[in-house]
Amino acid sequence: MGGSQKNIMKLSIIIPALNEGKNLPKLLDSLKKQSFSDYEIIVADAGSKDKTVAVAEEYGCRIVPGGSPAKGRNKGAEVAQGKLFLFLDADMVLHPSFLKKLINQFEKKKLDIASCSIYPSKKVDKFFHAFYNIWAKLLEDVVAHASEVILIKREFHRIIKGFDKEIKIAEDHSYARKAARFGKFGFLLGLRAGTSSRRFEKDGRAKTYAKIVLAGVYLFLLGDIKSDIFNYKFDHYSKKSKK
Repeated sequence: MGGSQKNIMKLSIIIPALNEGKNLPKLLDSLKKQSFSDYEIIVADAGSKDKTVAVAEEYGCRIVPGGSPAKGRNKGAEVAQGKLFLFLDADMVLHPSFLKKLINQFEKKKLDIASCSIYPSKKVDKFFHAFYNIWAKLLEDVVAHASEVILIKREFHRIIKGFDKEIKIAEDHSYARKAARFGKFGFLLGLRAGTSSRRFEKDGRAKTYAKIVLAGVYLFLLGDIKSDIFNYKFDHYSKKSKK
């Protein structure tokens, strides 16, 4: 985790986590293998009962108290030193060239905030993700869509006052759309960021796909989702399924 001159880093990677002791090492290993190294890693832990904190310490991450995904991201951003903030979920794995390509495209396109295509760990989920990636790209100049990857200039995070902690689900989409009002948004394709299919396996694919679509419609028509209508809980997908 290298630093640039004057101890100002190019990138701060912020990861909210709760009981991610099994998944976090995979992400941190993939970050260690990146061809880009001017970054710091901040893990916002929401009171994990497993080895999450020990893993983060082993990899040299900075650890801050977290909470909900929104709260954790905000807490991480409060101590971040980078010129750019990169928010990632804890159950991801990145190709070694990911960070370099992400930042190169971000700067080449003169963006202020960006998200990118992601790819599921199970083949059965690839069609849905491919459809989403294309849909988000086609609409990038109309309405911003976010994936589990959000890259933003630190000043724009400050302008919109971070993530809204009152939002129950799709706070990442709301965050991207608020930032897009003040700066240029882009949805980047062709970047190799993998994500776990655990939510689809635990809750059922049809149910989960429907929930994602309905949440998108709700957000588009009615605005931020601040009720528990979709019954989303942080850490839900890291627990064992009930028979």
